[in-house]
Amino acid sequence: MSDAIKHECGIALVRLLKPLDYYIKKYGTATYGLDKMYLLMEKQHNRGQDGAGIANIKFDVDPGERYISRYRSNDQQPIKDIFTKIHAKFEEVNKDNPDLLRDADWLKRNVAFTGELFLGHLRYGTFGGNSIEHCHPFLRQNNWMTKNLILAGNFNLTNVDELFDVLVNIGQHPKEKSDTVTILEKIGHFLDEENQQLFDKYKALGYDYQKITELIVENLDIQNILKNSSVDWDGGYAMAGILGHGDAFVFRDPNGIRPAYWYEDDEIAVVTSERPVIQTVFNVPLESIKEVTPGSALIIKKNGEVSEKEILAPLERKACSFERIYFSRGSDKDIYNERKELGNKLVPQILDSINQDLRNSVFTFIPNTAETAFYGMVKGIDAHLNQVKINEIQALGDNKTPEALREILEFTYRAEKIAIKDAKLRTFITQDDDRDDFVAHVYDLTYGTVNEGKDNLVVVDDSIVRGTTLRTSILRMLGRMKPKKIVVVSSAPQIRYPDCYGIDMSKMGDFIAFQAAIALLKENGQQSVIDDVYNQSIAQANLPKEEMRNFVKDIYAPFTPDEISAKIAEILKPEGMDNVEVEIIYQTLEGLHASCPENLGDWYFSGDYPTPGGNKAVNQAFINYYEGKNVRAYC
Repeated sequence: MSDAIKHECGIALVRLLKPLDYYIKKYGTATYGLDKMYLLMEKQHNRGQDGAGIANIKFDVDPGERYISRYRSNDQQPIKDIFTKIHAKFEEVNKDNPDLLRDADWLKRNVAFTGELFLGHLRYGTFGGNSIEHCHPFLRQNNWMTKNLILAGNFNLTNVDELFDVLVNIGQHPKEKSDTVTILEKIGHFLDEENQQLFDKYKALGYDYQKITELIVENLDIQNILKNSSVDWDGGYAMAGILGHGDAFVFRDPNGIRPAYWYEDDEIAVVTSERPVIQTVFNVPLESIKEVTPGSALIIKKNGEVSEKEILAPLERKACSFERIYFSRGSDKDIYNERKELGNKLVPQILDSINQDLRNSVFTFIPNTAETAFYGMVKGIDAHLNQVKINEIQALGDNKTPEALREILEFTYRAEKIAIKDAKLRTFITQDDDRDDFVAHVYDLTYGTVNEGKDNLVVVDDSIVRGTTLRTSILRMLGRMKPKKIVVVSSAPQIRYPDCYGIDMSKMGDFIAFQAAIALLKENGQQSVIDDVYNQSIAQANLPKEEMRNFVKDIYAPFTPDEISAKIAEILKPEGMDNVEVEIIYQTLEGLHASCPENLGDWYFSGDYPTPGGNKAVNQAFINYYEGKNVRAYC
């Protein structure tokens, strides 16, 4: 309901484990791998708001023949744009000589994207422009097949400055200071070293250059390369790489912050950011899909061997809870149940808010991403109402007449579709005042479902971050129904701290919970707390990140969550709604953990960052706020 949180990036990797001719004969097409890649990317399209890209490696081509293909797009429909261009090549062949579409050898020599290894990326850019140069996959080229590196990922590192300096100190000259380029060049450096060591080893044994190349392909140690590259990384990541000769890997951070899932059979190996897309695209059971172990890399060798290797020792699991609340596909069985439980956990607070008055309350949800949490809330309301009915029936004692029983049993609460989104209405207006009016009309209201001045209107949302759209548009719209009270219910707890692991939530002052806490401090004569946090943050700015602590917690410490929620409601309530009470209810941290017990990455809400770089980022975000700098807290 509030301003949308920007989605994360997504990855997809497909490795054909059989020769191309196998798929032509079995499936009748040379584009089997390409078609699967399209589906995997399209089913994760919500993760690619800014662009997309795909790369392909052909195995065992002759010198002089192109073996790397790559397309990237920042078009409004980047996936469609990419695959339209790719398929145009096959359509041209079909037009001139359709028989060649079944000739695997000819296709590999003459048509791009007919190789055995694919890497796809869906980009939401947390930093940098949206030019095509910022779209993954990134390519590090070399005339040696085994030194070519293509990289894509869902990640953000908090210590880019440190890593950049490391590269400079080893003699490199990176083209820009970004985590993507830094990681690409860091892995590339140790890839070069591994190649050189193997070259020197086999040259000393008297092998000729051609044989040495073959031996490097067979013996390149991806695990060792990643261990050397990642020793000083701080952040959340699920990164995928493919090498020119055909090796591939997907490497996940040791806290498991960013997601990655994989599947293998005798025909194919595949990795994605989301589990259900594999289930759907390949029609395989849930239990056959595995999660990449935190701190480990799934390594697919050119010879088809698939294995998981530990790169960094796994740490306490802190998988991102926002994946469960909002980002990932709700069709994942576990995520679906967790979102329902998030809604269910809110029922006691909701009942208290409406004074148990189910007869005069209407329940709904906005936006559609909150629908599953709404179902969970409904389940909880059902359970409560059933107990109420049992109590009322027992209270009748000997007076259980059919009429009295019917009255009790027939009573139910009202769950309605209050707001219907008009998909055809676009908020193309850029001026804020005009745009706010347009946003309010993106939804059509179902009039007549709320009794004016009598009913409570309970509205479930997945999360409330900035609250801008709530204040300027949504609450005004709901106010037109003239309910007695509007209760906005967030399935997520109060978002108090910035993310630095891949989501565009970097500016302290944007968060409505932070605004509320600051307002309370000022109203209560506690400005000194704000100044103290600033001074403490400045004092530790030059300390190693491992020695820093999150001082921003002190901003919230004087107040209970309910006090902050009440202030948020006060701030967000639009002018002109004096006759309508507005209350905002947030999920508790305890409710979040109970609902998502295996995904405890809650730093957005608790300030407990899983890596030292998180404390550095949050303090810098506060410094930027205090000094009036509208900039990001990390690269």
